[in-house]
Amino acid sequence: MSLDYSEINIKYDDYNLVCYDSGVNKNENTIFLLNGGPGLPCNYLRDPHLKLIKNGFRIFTYDQLGCGKSSKPKDVNLWDIGRYVEEVEFVRKKFDLGKIILLGHSWGGWLGIEYAIKYQNNINKLILENTCGDMPHMISELNRLRNGLGNETVQMMEKHEAEGSLEHEEYQAAITILNYRHVCRLDVWPQSIHDSLDDWNMDVYGAMQGPNEFLYTGNLKNWNRIEEMKSINIPTLITVGMHDELTPSCAMRMDNSLPNSKVKVFNNSSHMPFYEEPENYFKVLEGFLSQ
Repeated sequence: MSLDYSEINIKYDDYNLVCYDSGVNKNENTIFLLNGGPGLPCNYLRDPHLKLIKNGFRIFTYDQLGCGKSSKPKDVNLWDIGRYVEEVEFVRKKFDLGKIILLGHSWGGWLGIEYAIKYQNNINKLILENTCGDMPHMISELNRLRNGLGNETVQMMEKHEAEGSLEHEEYQAAITILNYRHVCRLDVWPQSIHDSLDDWNMDVYGAMQGPNEFLYTGNLKNWNRIEEMKSINIPTLITVGMHDELTPSCAMRMDNSLPNSKVKVFNNSSHMPFYEEPENYFKVLEGFLSQ
């Protein structure tokens, strides 16, 4: 089976980064994908978006340092959002991508916001998918979603979190329910999601986010760029699922800060509308890209 992209190794400092490039030579039509995680390979976000190649778009992404086929160093000081911003800029310049359409999903949205605050002149359009600009507010939303499991279950979860027994089967069962409610609501998850999850670097994830999607203990837990986002004048599309772990309330907060943004809520999706509602999702995305 022939792939729609080339796999390219580049050197970044003392490390190897693996990039995936569909190679269409129209720079203004380059969509640079920043996947979620942190610590995930890009497979789950790359694969569904390759269909945009037929619309004349160049799809470009890479496995961020510590992820997938890229180097996986053990230095915890590397797991810093500011360092990742400079990594993205290095990759953009290395491939001479010019002004990009930047699409960030989940953690990739936080990274995209941070990148846009510093380098918005390098971006034609910004797409912030299933993400937020204010982590403390988002954590309060996650707690609201956890409360949907009922008081006894929440008390059980808090007990295991206090005792550090997060691998206990009853705690993991609660996380599994939350994942199926608020991460991906499909009965069978697509193979590309499993390909990413099966190679998750929990060292990166734990340092920056925490032990799971519903408990934030890492160095991003106080991250908030709502004020700085007021300076981002790029046309921006914000997408969110009605049942998303990063809720419509998170999307509204970003929309209220950004001067040139609009929000689309996907009613039958949680955190991955490109899998949960692909027809509706790509219609919205293609509409924004064609403007």
